[in-house]
Order: sequence, then structure tokens, then C-alpha cells
Amino acid sequence: MKPIKWLFSLLAIMILLIPLISCSKTTSVQTVRVGEVTRSIFYAPQYVAISKGFFEEEGLKVDLKTTWGGDKTMTSLLSDGIDVALVGSETSIYVYAQGSSDPVINFAQLTQTDGTFLVARKKVNQFSWDQLKGKTFLGQRKGGMPQMVGEYVLKQHNIDPKKDVKLVQNIDFANVANAFASGTGDYVQLFEPTASILEKQGKGHIVASFGKESGTVPYTTFMAKESYLKDNPEAAAKFTRAIYKAQKWVNTHSTDEIAEVVAPYFEDTPKDTLKTVIDRYKSQKSFATNPLLDQKEWDHLQKIMDESGELPRHIDHSKLVNTKFAKDAMRE
Repeated sequence: MKPIKWLFSLLAIMILLIPLISCSKTTSVQTVRVGEVTRSIFYAPQYVAISKGFFEEEGLKVDLKTTWGGDKTMTSLLSDGIDVALVGSETSIYVYAQGSSDPVINFAQLTQTDGTFLVARKKVNQFSWDQLKGKTFLGQRKGGMPQMVGEYVLKQHNIDPKKDVKLVQNIDFANVANAFASGTGDYVQLFEPTASILEKQGKGHIVASFGKESGTVPYTTFMAKESYLKDNPEAAAKFTRAIYKAQKWVNTHSTDEIAEVVAPYFEDTPKDTLKTVIDRYKSQKSFATNPLLDQKEWDHLQKIMDESGELPRHIDHSKLVNTKFAKDAMRE
């Protein structure tokens, strides 16, 4: 009888341990190092995903750092300083065109329009794009998405950016707004919240949105090296699911609710300005409603790059975009 009792005792202990063993497996957390090209309200869904615990629900810990600029962000990704980059899709095209043996793959889209606005020095009752002709226009860095979209929009309104305006591109990104506020230029292309802050200070007036004018485009996406996605498919799938949860949350919640969640990431931005910016981006559908980067958007991106003279060569959607993770997340 004693051996039988001993056997039953052993079985009982094993049964009790099963939940603990399975629990230890499910609580295993993988860290994903993410580099964002800049800290921007434009990326609100990303901060929502972190703050609302959507990454944690997927068993991921996101180590987020701001890498300040497309070049630095891509360098960090290629040198394994980060696992995932949040940056403009055009950077993946530049890397591929240089003959990379480990191309950078777009796998989850975050924003689907340009995020800049045209700010005029003088207030006008009725704005028309013709008013830029002969004026000094402070643009963005040559080869970057803001500048390429800016030139594309000007051309759509029959304005040659090389001939019809005095295009200034030699001012560092961080100093463009200060240069305009100090009296340089008649018009400037700015991201939020800088555009709204200048407007509140009476130093400029928002007259148009480049996002509305340029259409849907994969402006900012999460991307990783092909080797990382191959070696970490589960992490990529979990990451994409968390982003999709955040996108749905942003799409179904109010501006006030979103502002409350992302406010800790923008401590120096007044709450009313935060709400203004979020409302502006929501109204023009800048926040992608799902992580899928489709063929039409990809082609439009390359059209914009081509018209600005920055497209090295046309790259097929299938070469640099992995839609599997997005499609799987959207099916669940």
C-alpha cells in the first residue's frame, strides 16, 4: 500500500505543478528595442500601445528610444543597435538600392498621410497655393519624406518648387521653426505641435495641410531587417497585434481620451495644444486604422519620390513589404 500511496502523492504534486509550469511559460517576456525617428504626437498609437499595456498583453517589453533623424535611425537598425525602427518607408528603399544583403522590411504601418502643415507669416482671409509664387519657402531636408511630399503638393498646384518659389533647405530640422519665428521666409513646412505653437504665439498661421493634399501614403512604418523577422517571427507577430490593438483603440476613442493617455510622453506640451494636434491628425485620418501597407500606397510613395528625383529605382512591393503579420493580426 505504501508504494501506491507514494505514487498517488507524486501524481498529486505533479498536477499541482502543471499550472505553475504553464504560467511560467506564458509570462516569459521578450524585449524589443524600438528606435523612433523623432518624438511626435503623430505617433500617438505607438504611445497608446505602450501605455495601455497592449505590448505587455502580448508578452513583449518595448525598450523605446528616440534616434533623431532618418539617417541615424537607419544606422542604428543596420548596426543592430535597435531591433525595430519607426521611420519613413523611403529609407528602406534607399538601403535596398545600395545593394544591402539584409534588406530592411516594412511590416506594420503606423501613419498613412504626411504630418506637416503649411504655415504662412501673414494671415489671409482666403488662401490659395498661387500665393506662394515668388515667396521664400522654408522646406525640409532634401530626400526626406516631408520635403518630397512638399514638392509633390506644390507641383499638383502648378508650382515649380525649383523656379516659382525661393526654396530654402539648408537649415537644420531642429532650427527651421526658430528661423521662421525670427523672420526668415514667408512660408514654412512644419510638423505639429510646432505649427500650432507658432500660431498661438501669433508668429504664423496654418493655411493648409500637406497630408490632406498628398493623399494616402506609408509615411511612417515599423520596419526591421529581414534576418530579424526570419529569426523572430513570433515577436514580430505579437508586436503587430499590439499596434493593431492601439490603432483600433485610437480610432474608437475621443481626442480627450487619447490626449490623457499620451500626455506623459509630451510633458512640455500644454494639454490644450495636445488635444488640438490630435484632433487635427484624427480629422485628416493621419493615424492608420490598421497595420497593412498595401500595393496602392507603396506605388504612390514611389511616385512621390520619383517626381522629386529621389527614387533610385522602382522596387516591387513584395521585395520590401511583409504583409503577413498585419493580415494575421487583422484576422484574429
